[in-house]
Amino acid sequence: MIKKVRKPRISKDFTMDDIRKIRDWHYKVLKNATPKEIMKYYNTPENLRYVGKSK
Repeated sequence: MIKKVRKPRISKDFTMDDIRKIRDWHYKVLKNATPKEIMKYYNTPENLRYVGKSK
C-alpha cells in the first residue's frame, strides 16, 4: 500500500541533507507497496518529479 506522506522541506541551496530527506521520504512512501503499486506509481506523471516546499 502506498502511503500518503508529507513531502519534506528542502532548502534553496539544495544540500546533501536535502537529498537525504527526499530519499527518506521516498522510502516511506513505497515501503509497503506491492510491485504492481510501484509500477503504477512510477507510471503516473505527477509522481515523476519532486515538487517540495523550499525554506
